Amino acid sequence: MKFEDAANTLATWAARGKDVFTLGDLRVLFPGDREAAFSEGLRRLVRSGLLERAANGVYVYPFGTGDRGGRLERVASAVRRGALNYISLESALSMFGIISQVPIDHLTVMTTGRKGRVQTRWGTIEFTHSARPIVELVDGTVPTEGPLRLARPETALRDLRRVGRNTHLIQEDEVEEIISEFRSRNP
Repeated sequence: MKFEDAANTLATWAARGKDVFTLGDLRVLFPGDREAAFSEGLRRLVRSGLLERAANGVYVYPFGTGDRGGRLERVASAVRRGALNYISLESALSMFGIISQVPIDHLTVMTTGRKGRVQTRWGTIEFTHSARPIVELVDGTVPTEGPLRLARPETALRDLRRVGRNTHLIQEDEVEEIISEFRSRNP
C-alpha cells in the first residue's frame, strides 16, 4: 500500500464517521497487497502515527473528526465484533445516577463474547460474559446513538448482582423513581 493512498483512504472513511478499524476492515480497504506488503504497510502507518494500535487487531485513525468521546465504545465494538455487546454494570448505573461513582476512562460492557479487560490509550474496557439468550439481552437494552446498546436500569442492576459485583454504591432510595422515569421515556 502506498502511504499517500492509505492516508487519503483513511481520511475519506474518517470523514464518513469511521475511525476504528479491525485488521479485516483494513484488508478490505487495501485489497491489492500481498500479506507481507500489507503487514509492512500497516507497520509504516502505525510508525508514522497515521494509525494507532488500540488493541490486538484493532486500529484507530487518530485524526477522525467524529465523536472522540465515543471512541472507547467504538473500540469495544470492534474488539468484540460479532458478539452482542452493551453498556451495563457500573458504567450504565452511573449514567442513570443509580450509583454516585462515575467511572472515568473505564467502560463496563456485557458481551456474548469472551470476558476480558482491554487497556487502550482512551481508557479501559472491561468485558463481562453473559450466557443469557440474545432475545433477553436485546429486550433488556435500548439502542443509543453510539455502536453499543445501553442496559435498561433494571437490567444493569440485575447484571451487577448476577456477576457478584459490589452493590454498596447503589442509591436504593432513588432506584424505583429512576426505573419508572426511564420506562416512561423508553417503553
